Amino acid sequence: MRHGRTTDSADTAACRSRAVALCGLALSVLTVATFAFTAVEDRGHGQSVPGPSTGRQAEHAAEAAGGDEVSPTPLPVSEERLALLPQADTFTEVVGAPRDPSLDQLPDGMVAHPTRTIAAYVSPGGEPVAAVPSTQPLGIEPARTRVATWLPVLERRPGWILVALPSRPNNSVAWLHLGPETTLATIPYLITVDRATFTMALHRDGREIGRWKVGIGAANSVTPAGRTFVIAVVHDPAATYTPVLLALGSHSDTYTTYGGGPGTVGVHGWPDPAVFGTAGSDGCIRVPADALHALTTTYNGSPIPAGTPVIIR
Repeated sequence: MRHGRTTDSADTAACRSRAVALCGLALSVLTVATFAFTAVEDRGHGQSVPGPSTGRQAEHAAEAAGGDEVSPTPLPVSEERLALLPQADTFTEVVGAPRDPSLDQLPDGMVAHPTRTIAAYVSPGGEPVAAVPSTQPLGIEPARTRVATWLPVLERRPGWILVALPSRPNNSVAWLHLGPETTLATIPYLITVDRATFTMALHRDGREIGRWKVGIGAANSVTPAGRTFVIAVVHDPAATYTPVLLALGSHSDTYTTYGGGPGTVGVHGWPDPAVFGTAGSDGCIRVPADALHALTTTYNGSPIPAGTPVIIR
């Protein structure tokens, strides 16, 4: 996604050029949360792709909840129909996906990882609306790779979970049926961004562990509000404006594409501290070096994990 307007100096021009390449997802080097990682193409049907677990607790296969409340049975989806559903990833738009009913409600930290491509539904027992793959594409060909899909759980019902999607339109959600093909885990972290006060806070286990003044989107390219999440932590040693970028599951509402990418919103550093406390970017969240350091080292020296929920108010 694009980044804001600064001076016309050579250094700033170089930073902006790097911003185009990286935030356009034209990435030549990706490291996902410093996990040992092998990019695996998810063929989508019956292939298990394990996800990284650093920073997550009590990872386990999902099981349908018990109790007296009846769990609606999912409509059967054939392999042929699953292949025709839109893939829920940062490059796609899922037409007909429900919108998040509680944009400001704090998630409880549960995240979900499909071990194969599975159907996502408009409601428990309702129609399928998308296919959620076990891995997410990042980068521009020929440098595209894939990272494990981890989605924050926003609501639970017996046998079902409501998850945030990484697709357009912003605040898209869908229901997943719990079963052996869905892995659940708990993440202790939460990122909150208050656009009115230009602040970002990092929380662990409900306790604030850091707060910083940040830069946000300009009036004509606002940082989108709502509940989203970290898709991946991206490292690009060649970038001059930031060493690391956190790619989020939200998109610019102003730019449909940029630099060959889908206009994905990111959290990243910026070399000019004058931008912090201002609305001048093209939608991304610019953070100071100590904030970026905290986001990428706070879990025993490792970055916060993919799936970490982010609330932008």
